[in-house]
Amino acid sequence: MSRIAAIHAIHAMRSCAVMNLTHYRPIASLSTTAVKKPPTALLLMNMGGPHTLQEVEPFLFRLFSDKDLIPLPFQSQLAPFISKRRTPKIKDQYAQIGGGSPIRMWSERQGQLVEKLMDTLSPETAPHKSFVAFRYASPLTEEALEEMKKAGVKRAVALTLYPQYSCSTTGSSLNQLWRSLQTIDPKNEIKWSVIDRYPTHAKLIDAFARNIEKSLAGYSEADRKNVVLLFSAHSLPMSVVNRGDPYPAEVAATVHQVMNRLGNTNPYRLVWQSQVGPSQWLGPKTDQAIEGYAKQGVKHLLAIPIAFVSDHVETLFELDIEYGHLAKEKGIDFRRVESLNDNAIFIEALADLVNTHLKSHTSISTQLLLRCPSCSNATCGKTKSFFEGQKSMI
Repeated sequence: MSRIAAIHAIHAMRSCAVMNLTHYRPIASLSTTAVKKPPTALLLMNMGGPHTLQEVEPFLFRLFSDKDLIPLPFQSQLAPFISKRRTPKIKDQYAQIGGGSPIRMWSERQGQLVEKLMDTLSPETAPHKSFVAFRYASPLTEEALEEMKKAGVKRAVALTLYPQYSCSTTGSSLNQLWRSLQTIDPKNEIKWSVIDRYPTHAKLIDAFARNIEKSLAGYSEADRKNVVLLFSAHSLPMSVVNRGDPYPAEVAATVHQVMNRLGNTNPYRLVWQSQVGPSQWLGPKTDQAIEGYAKQGVKHLLAIPIAFVSDHVETLFELDIEYGHLAKEKGIDFRRVESLNDNAIFIEALADLVNTHLKSHTSISTQLLLRCPSCSNATCGKTKSFFEGQKSMI
C-alpha cells in the first residue's frame, strides 16, 4: 500500500470511530432502571415479650386472650381482668431483669446472622431478609407482614423459633399469620412455606450439648459426675396435652438426643416451668423438683432451658432469680447453662434448616398436616390447608 493510500485508510478508520462514539449510548440508558430482585423473606416467629414496663399489660392481655395458648371459659371477659390483676407482679419481674425483655434484640440478631449466612449458602435465593413476628408484643405478626409488603417480598419462609412444636406456640403463630394474611395479602402475592419444628436437628443438639459441657467444666472433678441436669421447658395445660399436642414428646426427644450426645455422663430429669392459674399443667414443676432433690440430699443442680432459644423472663427471672433463690435456701448449688442466643452453632442450625427447606420445594411438613386427635379448632384446619396449598406456587 502506498503512503497516500495508508493515510486515507487511517482517516477513514478515525471517521468510523467518531461515528460510533456519536451513536454510543451507555447500557443503562438502553433500558429502564435494572429490576431489583425481591428478597427471600425469613419470618422468625416467637411469643415475644414487653420491651418496656409500659408494654407489660397489653402483652398480658394479648397472651390471655389467645385460646390456642391458654383456653379459658368466658375468655373475652376474663382476659382483661387477669391481665390487669397480674400486671404489677409481672412488671416487678421485668424490672428485676433490666426493665424489659431482651427477646426482640436476640430474635433480630438471630435473623440478621441467619440471613447473612444464607446469602453465602444459597446465592440462588439471595438476597435474604429476616423479619420478626411476635404473637403478643411488637413487632406483631401484622406489623411484620406490612414491612414485608413494603420490601416487595414475593417468597417467604415462616421459621419458628420454638424447636419443639406445640399448637399453643408455633400453631398459634401460624394461625395468626393465616388470619393476618386474609387482610394484608388477600391476593396471596407472597408465596409461603413453613419450618414448623426441629427438635432433633444435629446442630441444635450439638449447640445445647456444648453449652452443657462448658458449664460442667466449671465444677470440680470430684463434683462433676454428681451434678444433676434439670432440663426445664415451658409447661402446657393438661387439657392441651390430652388433646394430643406433640410438644411433650418432642421436648423429650430433644433431651434424649442431647444426653446421647453427652454420652449420658450425668443423671438428669425433664421438668416443667411457668405454670399459670389453678388448672392442671404438665409436671413435675421445676420448683417442686428443686425442693424434692434438696430433701434427697442433692447438692448440685444444673438447669438447661431446653425449649427456649434466647434469654427472656423465663430464663433471666424465673430460672436465675426465683429458682436460684429457692435452691440457695435449700442448700443447693444451682447454676444455669447459658441460652443459645447468638450461639454460632445454633445459627448454623437455623441456616441449614432454611437452606435444606428451600431446596426441597416443599411448603409444609408431613407432621404439620396432621391435626391433634381431639382438635376442635376450625382455624387449625384452615391454616394447614392454606400452607399446604402453597406447594403448587413455590
